[in-house]
Amino acid sequence: MIEDDALLGEHLRDYLESRQYQTAVCSDGLEGLQLAVSGDYDLVLLDILLPGLNGLELLASLRQRCTVPVIVVSALGDEEARIQGLISGADDYVAKPFSMAELGVRVDAILRRVALERNLHGQLAQAGGLQLHDADQIGRFNGQDLGLTTTEFRLLQVLMEHRGETLNKPFLYQTVLHRGCGRHDRSLDLHVSHLRRKLRDAGMPDSPVRTVWGQGYTLVMDPR
Repeated sequence: MIEDDALLGEHLRDYLESRQYQTAVCSDGLEGLQLAVSGDYDLVLLDILLPGLNGLELLASLRQRCTVPVIVVSALGDEEARIQGLISGADDYVAKPFSMAELGVRVDAILRRVALERNLHGQLAQAGGLQLHDADQIGRFNGQDLGLTTTEFRLLQVLMEHRGETLNKPFLYQTVLHRGCGRHDRSLDLHVSHLRRKLRDAGMPDSPVRTVWGQGYTLVMDPR
């Protein structure tokens, strides 16, 4: 939890620990960012109005480094603030004041999703010379390491799971980047471009990641 209100932080910690969750708490944005990227956490609860580094800046930096789920917990509860938080990469947004019971339900829902994803992705996926090893997040083509980033690995993984299907951009933003898609946001397109380049550099003559104009992307390849 990254929360500068000491009393609220204590209440949150006590409530979550009473439900058998292990927690860590800090009150500074810079310290919180370092803690979030260096630790093995299943979920981050994040305030917006923080000293050192505000929550939106922290969230943007965090999303460049990892995909840990984030619930924003903020006194900024108007529609514009909630939309901005979700666009910036939050998985959920809870406005203060809130009930602990409601927050607990939201935490449970996200952690269930995390557990399900881990179970679904715990095995080797392969098709057309591509191999994805989820345990160490390594992608290979014909045995050659592709050197994928975490986001590129997740993008290729989702496309392989749904190969032959056209996946629209809102779905890919939520599933791969864990955030909404802004009107002028090109982040996904850039990740696709980098992924295609790495596949080409590894010796794949034709990229299996195809653009479906006006819709999204699809993976087209023959399994073997």
